[in-house]
Amino acid sequence: MLMDMKPDAKLKPCAPAQSRLYAIGDVHGRLDLLDDLLGQIAQDATPPTTPKRRVLVLLGDLIDRGPDSKGVLDRMVQLTQDQRLWGQLFNTTLLPGFEIHILKGNHEDSMLRFLADDSEGEQWRANGGNEALKSYGLDPLQSPQALRAALLNALPKTHRRLLRGLKLAHVEGDYAFVHAGVKPGIPWTEQSENDLLWIRADFTKSEANFGYCVVHGHSPVDVPEVRSNRIGIDTRAWASGVLTCLVLEDDTQRFLNT
Repeated sequence: MLMDMKPDAKLKPCAPAQSRLYAIGDVHGRLDLLDDLLGQIAQDATPPTTPKRRVLVLLGDLIDRGPDSKGVLDRMVQLTQDQRLWGQLFNTTLLPGFEIHILKGNHEDSMLRFLADDSEGEQWRANGGNEALKSYGLDPLQSPQALRAALLNALPKTHRRLLRGLKLAHVEGDYAFVHAGVKPGIPWTEQSENDLLWIRADFTKSEANFGYCVVHGHSPVDVPEVRSNRIGIDTRAWASGVLTCLVLEDDTQRFLNT
């Protein structure tokens, strides 16, 4: 895990100077909500109030459960390849220098495992993968072998490259962004991928100082959960219709949502 260790977390964490950070929680196939929220971000980041540096972090679980996993991955490919689409999609001025970091969630990991080995698909399909398969026009009732072959054929190369290039974590100032969380008591450089993608109670119930304020999804909440050591923003978008974005600037924290 390529992250520098910090000796402690500040009582009031800060984003890097002259930066505004936007972190989006678990999208889960809701392209409609994602586009709504991206539009809000585009408006929020429009001059004259825009700082020199704008950063967008997606916390993983882009796919599964909701109806349009394919559409969500299409949108991620579009925005990472050509940021002029910000203006075309959201009727705003081009936003130069908008950095985009997309993290891997456990659902992306499960899909990748199925693409590598058809014996890995049962749990993924039962956990929302069937909806992702349908978004690619596939019948989930096929045999695992046939379904894996069909998905490999249906999945655009751009989607494969995006999925395989997802990061496990991203750091900005006093904030660390991960999908699920971190294991208390374990140095950042020794955190396991399994914990970063899957951990729940051991992390969410901990009052430990993690060295950073950890921004995460994965553990659903009705409203954003702000603690001294972490901020959880998975608001069950696929079912609730509420997709949440945390906005960080200097030592302030605020939210946008659908």
